[in-house]
Amino acid sequence: MNKRTLITDYIEQVRTTLSELPVVKIESIIEILHQARVAGRRVYLLGNGGSAATASHFACDLNKGATGSGLPKFRAIALTDSISLISAWANDSVYEDIFSQQLENHIEAGDIVFGISGSGNSENVINALKLANSRGATTVALTGFDGGKVKDIAHHCLIVPSNSMGQVEDIHLLLVHVITACLRSMGIE
Repeated sequence: MNKRTLITDYIEQVRTTLSELPVVKIESIIEILHQARVAGRRVYLLGNGGSAATASHFACDLNKGATGSGLPKFRAIALTDSISLISAWANDSVYEDIFSQQLENHIEAGDIVFGISGSGNSENVINALKLANSRGATTVALTGFDGGKVKDIAHHCLIVPSNSMGQVEDIHLLLVHVITACLRSMGIE
């Protein structure tokens, strides 16, 4: 296959997947995050690899980009941002607990734990969601493929209907930006 065909096929696949996204679920996630902001609840974000970068990006967007006129600011924390803490937990415990151990110290009922896992099978994301559920937090997830194990653990799971990890990650970032734009506009209306 030549480059042009690869490019146009990739773009068409993303376009098709975008048209299949469940808008109602996106609206629901926006409302969950908005209610957390209004109630002063913390929003913890986490993920692996590219999803770790998306979690960090989303925390930045919530804390700065979603700031709307007359609304309280978000209390968003990316558990992906302290490599010292992540490596300490991975070394002294197990990698599967790098996020749940961070949450252990801080999570409270009513907080939001937002996990991002392209496959939906990242054990450290799963363990964090399970801990959050046991502590009365609300769990939200972005996944792809068939949603993996995460779809049965998170209270709210948006599955990007694609089997291409790159395209799932592309669309997760687009969703972060759509959600942020909507949350910012809530202060303008």
